[in-house]
Amino acid sequence: MSKTQLLKQIVACLNERLGVLDKAARASHAEATHESSKAENKYDTRGLEAAYLAGGQARQAKEILDSIKLYESLALKDFARGEPIELTALVELDSGGTRSWYFIGPRNGGLEIEFQGREVTVITPQSPLGENLMGKTAGERWTTRVGGTTIKHHVIAVS
Repeated sequence: MSKTQLLKQIVACLNERLGVLDKAARASHAEATHESSKAENKYDTRGLEAAYLAGGQARQAKEILDSIKLYESLALKDFARGEPIELTALVELDSGGTRSWYFIGPRNGGLEIEFQGREVTVITPQSPLGENLMGKTAGERWTTRVGGTTIKHHVIAVS
């Protein structure tokens, strides 16, 4: 898998989300400032609620824009055999018999990308799985307990 292409796809996905959020924020702002949103009495809060929504959407848009800039400037590292997992690693993991792909990114954990026929999930080093993966190498195994169930994990590959 080409991590450069994966990174481009992550940025494209973030740009798509930014476009949707920007459109929603503009609509909320228009609603908040429209004449029909003026309070008819002291209990009418439509305009205020629309203004809060627009403000929240604008903050989210800024966070996504910051993430895009961060990913566009991210230096990718190619991992040699036996090298420990760190930021920008692409990891194939077997967890309880299910194989999954993860990209260790600086932000936007949970972002799922369809890439070259596989689903790749962005995780951060601060996430529980990210914390468990950091420093491990291909071939390492460990177990975790989730809700009384023991799950065996095996790092298949790191690139």
